[in-house]
Amino acid sequence: MNPIKTALLSYGMSGKVFHAPFIDLHEGFKLMGSWERSKQLIQQDYPDVASYPSMEAVLDDDSVELVIVNTPTYTHYEYCKKVLEAGKHAVVEKAFVGTTEEAVELHELAKSKGLKLAVFQNRRWDSDFKTVESILDSGELGDIIEARIAFDRWKPELSPKTHKEKPSPGAGIIKDLGAHVIDQAITLFGMPNAVLADVGITREGSEVDDYFDILLKYDHTRVHVHGGYFFKEELPGFVFNGTKGTFHKSRADVQEDQLKAGMKPNDPIYGFENDGEQGLLHVEKNGEDIRVKVATERGDYMGYYEGVFQSIRNGEEEPVTSEEGVNVMRVIDAAFESAEKGCLIKL
Repeated sequence: MNPIKTALLSYGMSGKVFHAPFIDLHEGFKLMGSWERSKQLIQQDYPDVASYPSMEAVLDDDSVELVIVNTPTYTHYEYCKKVLEAGKHAVVEKAFVGTTEEAVELHELAKSKGLKLAVFQNRRWDSDFKTVESILDSGELGDIIEARIAFDRWKPELSPKTHKEKPSPGAGIIKDLGAHVIDQAITLFGMPNAVLADVGITREGSEVDDYFDILLKYDHTRVHVHGGYFFKEELPGFVFNGTKGTFHKSRADVQEDQLKAGMKPNDPIYGFENDGEQGLLHVEKNGEDIRVKVATERGDYMGYYEGVFQSIRNGEEEPVTSEEGVNVMRVIDAAFESAEKGCLIKL
């Protein structure tokens, strides 16, 4: 096998937790190292890799084929453009970039150069979302009339990471948690016809949006995507109401916590939720009322990197395409416009 030689642009939490373990374990990749600005930490975990002193050093390394742009969102456009112009494939964390225009430009640049550009929407491989997909694919709920996809947390304090709290093209909850739930909604239902949004600031001292309630309107379905930081007792992260019944599922994927605790993705218990987090399916079949617990599927972020490998080595579509990244940005831009104007924005 010819492994894809891969470098990171950061070895903070995201590099250490969401990227390096999978690149290291997948036989189709070879971790080359990471750009590290001050602390040289990657070699503590992976002694045989490089600590690059600059992004230019990463781009000048002819052996590197794939670069992971896992830096703050406001840098994504500039850094990703440089990666593509250097002739390297790219994975870019969410939110893809700052605006739809930037997303379109990067999408077209990658296409013109014959390069792969994938957005890191790892939450599609969460245990809870995979279970939701399975239920919807089964048809047991009939036609979906209304759905709610939420990423609510109890986190009233401001983040110590200043780039998340100071106004910039990448700051705010919509381009953080919102990018996940919008992507999940589009994955399940496609692009909406119109967007109606309420966006606000709820935490004391906050300078960026930290609450959103966005309605995505389809021909026959309404999908609410929601996020905020004052939810001590969370509602189900997923609620689907259809013509044949309802499905509720908590947002309970354990992969992030397991990875932070040092568990490797090849551990036998990796990705399995606690037994108490099963979904609730309540449907009517043949006139009979049926209310049952649904076993949760195993979470699997390695599935994302398997998709990246297949796209680069075997010419398949990226696991999350740059065009899909453009669509998420279109909805985000429409949400801000809707909140500002107080009206429905058609797409």
